[in-house]
Amino acid sequence: MEILAFGVQADEKPLLEKAFAGHHDVRCLDVFLDEDTAPIAAGYEVVSTSVNADLNHRVLQTLAAGGTQLIAQRSTGFNNIDLDVAERLGLTVARVSSYSPYSVAEFAWTLAMAVNRRIVRASNRTRDFDFRLDGLMGRDLRGRTVGVLGTGRIGEAFTRIAHGFGMKLLGWDAAENPACVELGMKYVDKRRLLAEADLISLHVPLVEATHHLVDAAALKAMKDDAILVNSSRGGLVDTEALVAELRAGRFTGVGLDVYEAEAGLFFLDKSLEAVEDDTLARLVTFPNVVVTSHQAYYTVEAVTQIIDTTLQNVLDHTAGRRSENVLVPRVS
Repeated sequence: MEILAFGVQADEKPLLEKAFAGHHDVRCLDVFLDEDTAPIAAGYEVVSTSVNADLNHRVLQTLAAGGTQLIAQRSTGFNNIDLDVAERLGLTVARVSSYSPYSVAEFAWTLAMAVNRRIVRASNRTRDFDFRLDGLMGRDLRGRTVGVLGTGRIGEAFTRIAHGFGMKLLGWDAAENPACVELGMKYVDKRRLLAEADLISLHVPLVEATHHLVDAAALKAMKDDAILVNSSRGGLVDTEALVAELRAGRFTGVGLDVYEAEAGLFFLDKSLEAVEDDTLARLVTFPNVVVTSHQAYYTVEAVTQIIDTTLQNVLDHTAGRRSENVLVPRVS
């Protein structure tokens, strides 16, 4: 059987082909799955997608009409898939439940350090042989307070690094993580965390209850000199409200690896096109903001685990097996 994989990055393609060799053929496309590209999948029983695919009801109807039976998403998040429609159409949807938490946790710290120590500004200056230190002063993190919103596997990995820095640990989650408590984390309500933390990092999934978790009120509750990092999902932050606070001169730094309107932008080369997203255009102009293109997960270890799990999801499907990775059909 040949698998059709959408949104495959150049670095990802050889890993995908190597993993599937001896099991199934795989056809890799660099275009993302959306309403325009969905007809390409006609005749493919299994389609693999990336997190920036748009699997709305029209896309799902096209896939089902073309004979697709399994959608194997190569990510943990699945907010881009209309699961109710998929279930009505009889489509099976599987995801990658977990992969290396260190990839995202380490990158979140990369963003935090980059904005704190003004690394991008310093690098741009030295390329022009400007070696002044004006405007590059950062802060020691030791002894300061970090607030971790979401203390699952990635949040725990992030917390362990914070503990290594010698920071005070505040956490917020539906349930306490004993490993984080052992490190000295104190769980508090969200408002207290926002008010007391010098550095805030987001590690919760994007669901209806967490959409705009960091909204205008949350941003105003934060310290004027706080650092905000989001390496989870763009929709966790109200970007318009964030821009308003940045325009008011607030926050030492903001590091974003995700953006709530990233679909159709991230993973693509838009350098020769006019920027139509006014919010993003304003966001990247602030000197204390670093925006990257959803690359926190992008390590050899994490991508290999994602591909291996995707392969297992396909093998389970063809063998009629179910696993915790299957989102649809739901188990009643």
